[in-house]
Amino acid sequence: MPSPVANLHQGFAIAPGGSVTAWALSPVSAIDYPGIAAPAEDRVNYHFINGFVDVGTLPCRIALMRELATRVPALETDWSVEGLHLPGPSRRVEFTRFQYRPTRLSRWCRTTLVPTTPGDHRFDLITCGGVHIWVDGVLQVAFEPYVRNSPQRREIALPLREGGSDVVVLTEEMAERDTTWFFELGLISPAPITATLPGAQAQGDSAAIRQLAASVRPLGERVGPEGLVLQFDAGVAVPVELAVTLRPGSQAGGDSLHYDLTLPPQQDQLFVCPAESLASGFYIVDLVFAAQGARTTREIHCVVLPQVEPRQLAADIATRKRQALDHIVEHGEERMGTALGLLAAGHADDPRLRRIIEKTLHVIEQRHDCSDFVAVPLLWALHRFADGLPADLLARAQRALLDYRYWVDEPGNDVMWFWSENHVLCFHTAQLLAGLLLPDALFTASGRTGRQQAELGEMRMGLWLDAIERDGLAEWNSAAYYPIDFIGLLALAELAPPAIASRAKAMLDRLFEMIALHTLAGVPAGSMGRAYGLELSAGAITELAPLAAVAFGRGWLNRGVAAFPQFLVGAYEPPAALAALVNPPQDRAVTAHYVQGHAGAGRLALYKTAHVQLSACVDGRPGQTGHQQHLVDVRLATHPFARAWVNHPGEDDPWGHNRPSFWAGNGVMPRVGAHDNVALQLYDLGASPRVAFTHAYLSTSGIDERVLEGNWLIARAGQGVVAIGATAPLAAMTTGAGAGREYRVAGLRTGWVTIVADCPDAAAFARFRARIAETTLTRDGRRLTVVRPEAPVLTLDWDHGLSVDGAAWTFPNPTVIPAVVTIPARVW
Repeated sequence: MPSPVANLHQGFAIAPGGSVTAWALSPVSAIDYPGIAAPAEDRVNYHFINGFVDVGTLPCRIALMRELATRVPALETDWSVEGLHLPGPSRRVEFTRFQYRPTRLSRWCRTTLVPTTPGDHRFDLITCGGVHIWVDGVLQVAFEPYVRNSPQRREIALPLREGGSDVVVLTEEMAERDTTWFFELGLISPAPITATLPGAQAQGDSAAIRQLAASVRPLGERVGPEGLVLQFDAGVAVPVELAVTLRPGSQAGGDSLHYDLTLPPQQDQLFVCPAESLASGFYIVDLVFAAQGARTTREIHCVVLPQVEPRQLAADIATRKRQALDHIVEHGEERMGTALGLLAAGHADDPRLRRIIEKTLHVIEQRHDCSDFVAVPLLWALHRFADGLPADLLARAQRALLDYRYWVDEPGNDVMWFWSENHVLCFHTAQLLAGLLLPDALFTASGRTGRQQAELGEMRMGLWLDAIERDGLAEWNSAAYYPIDFIGLLALAELAPPAIASRAKAMLDRLFEMIALHTLAGVPAGSMGRAYGLELSAGAITELAPLAAVAFGRGWLNRGVAAFPQFLVGAYEPPAALAALVNPPQDRAVTAHYVQGHAGAGRLALYKTAHVQLSACVDGRPGQTGHQQHLVDVRLATHPFARAWVNHPGEDDPWGHNRPSFWAGNGVMPRVGAHDNVALQLYDLGASPRVAFTHAYLSTSGIDERVLEGNWLIARAGQGVVAIGATAPLAAMTTGAGAGREYRVAGLRTGWVTIVADCPDAAAFARFRARIAETTLTRDGRRLTVVRPEAPVLTLDWDHGLSVDGAAWTFPNPTVIPAVVTIPARVW
């Protein structure tokens, strides 16, 4: 009787256009590789953008290029097989990661390729990093572009002999913090081939296990009272061993958790752990599947939010700050913000304090990337609470700050990122505050005195403020990066000289106004200049959520402490009048228009009622490669995760890490228009996009009714409704990571429309559905027209933008200060 898991040596068929993704893998080699310390050219022009910035060549890459000029790598075949990379959702063989220090990475990969007919077979080789390929022991390809985080490609030919050829790949990369590291070997030749893995210790065919791995996801959008449960599309006929490791991510904190479990035959769910064992926050879940010798791995994510109802805090902000500080003292992550909170709350004897500060100092001393984020709250602690620190920690902290590198003109061989909007702010803040703290001491990297550092930091800080006062923020509304902006701005408001402090306070007022506009039922949301999937699907666990909760009185407190404790212990308070923007009165809508980012990168339009919020970034850069710009967003008030949006995936894998990713950002940017309670998106993906579909996300949480009718997806959440329509039928995903939440439209050119409204009762919802049934969407080339009963005709043209009843629509407010108007809500 054949095994229910068939023999692996039958191999993996690769059709023309497919990719070779079956490989045996060596362990990863990761070697510290800093190069020779040197200053860098200061290319910061204070015109901040969302996307790639040419920062020049860092010392680590200079050292690498020197080595590559003379070295010839030797084939290695005696390495141990650490694991298998098997066909799955992605066409890439990818090892993308984050390295805080400059790190030389390499990994050996091996497979056997069996051709239909022997001879040369053509492949499309794409890589971030460098690739060497040996076939039957002979070096055939050496491709070493090493363009940082930018895929490069070359067509190659590999000679494959009858019966199969041994193919070995050495993939390498020079890691500079966020590191896209992969290779892809796509078959161009017309005849199919087969990949087998005879060198791996796997005696069973992994088809069933691969299907499990491809379909696995957490049950539900959050880990609720039932605990963490893994859901699969279907069970398999044999028991499957699962090693599950949960790595704490954003706001979760604590140590990793590991579970060795067995999925029984024919079972499509597996209980992992009770909810009580997991702190609130975001977790990376590493999975290893094994059955009858076959083995594969998968990474997914899960979110823990025990309380779905927003918390009502005290009426006055001073009391809210005290409430939240008590929460942070008890629950905050072990990073510098919590140490600042402990000192401010009079807990200098807390044993966590030394542990946190020692970790902070290690990060600063080693010049880890993002060390500027913790240097600022450390400086706050030294300015305000130095007397509460043990003498040895105080001396070590002062030494670490004196030896730190505060800008690119100071010599270094680290991979600290100086160039983005939030990092520029934090580095300039740190330089200014460190100089003020130690005015007469010598700062070793720069050779300047503290007084000179402070003067230079104040001048540079003025340039940053000039840029943001003029252009707004390239990272507008970002739940990931607003808290980083708060690190710098709150410290400046509290500790900087008066001229800078007053400008920082004014900028804080601006940020809180934008947060107030885009917060609904306690969750900051909306279009974002930079977004990750976490911020979109689970905004209540971001650090922006507690900042909004304390500012406006309602929401969620969590473990986030990047900037939150600075808000709690500092004197700054947002203007009380902003509370009126957070909660529109019944039957009224708040609208806003304003511009953020250099050269008007984000032209923002908002429509918000008490029940639903529609936020859009209009026009944009249609047809260009996207980054992390989240362009159209719907937030519904019934649940913290109730959200909807439309985008073009930037990668294959729903759990991937690319920028843009599967859900965050756009692989190809659309043209966007917004008018009142309607947003339009027109996509032209080009001739050969990596992903040939666009899709909508609609959460399962908080949705009372959802109806899929042909080209329309209609949902009601309490008294808020949303209709998402397309110029072709929507296909609901019933399997895989997007099951129950994802709706795809295949095609290279697609128009989408999103309409929101208030529906106070069942009759109103019926009327809304009837109006949607009478609404037509028409795409004529690169022109989208929406015709609705008793409403203006909206036309979105790829080249000319939006028109209303045939007249060109002009964006009403081209300034960075929101123009806010209250209008009657669109009620059906």
